[in-house]
Amino acid sequence: MACSTIETILKGCDNNIGGITSIYINDMDNMTGTITEANWIISSFGTLADPFIPFEFRRNTGMFTEEAAIDLVNGSSFITQTVTLMFHRREAAKSKAIKILGEGQRDLALVVGDANGKYWYFPYAQLTAVAEGSGTAKADGSKYSITFVAENENLAFEVAASEINNII
Repeated sequence: MACSTIETILKGCDNNIGGITSIYINDMDNMTGTITEANWIISSFGTLADPFIPFEFRRNTGMFTEEAAIDLVNGSSFITQTVTLMFHRREAAKSKAIKILGEGQRDLALVVGDANGKYWYFPYAQLTAVAEGSGTAKADGSKYSITFVAENENLAFEVAASEINNII
């Protein structure tokens, strides 16, 4: 017996651009309100103990992936969601901010804006890697590369663009 009715996916004619353009981060502990979601779109995060914090990065240096782990024998399925960002020019303030994101292996709520003007919600993400340093040549620059990983039951929910101003 099938669990849900199969739904179609139609071929679109819209332009499709890769890359992410923005990210907003909060502690999951601050997500105190009821999230309103319908048809895989979040229209409200409800009351937040603290607003989401924007993190700025350069164009073409951030990305996210979602990979399903489906075990047919055990009947388990989950999605590994990975968000990677690069911050140029190493300095004390950035080192401190990155340290705070990872302290205590805290659970983070991420809202990621993509180049198509869509926003995606990644709950229960954790900072799992910090890499990079200074390049060999002057043109290489110095930078941080950070990676967040979440394991959730569903692919990321879309966040209504109208909700973005309410969360920051």
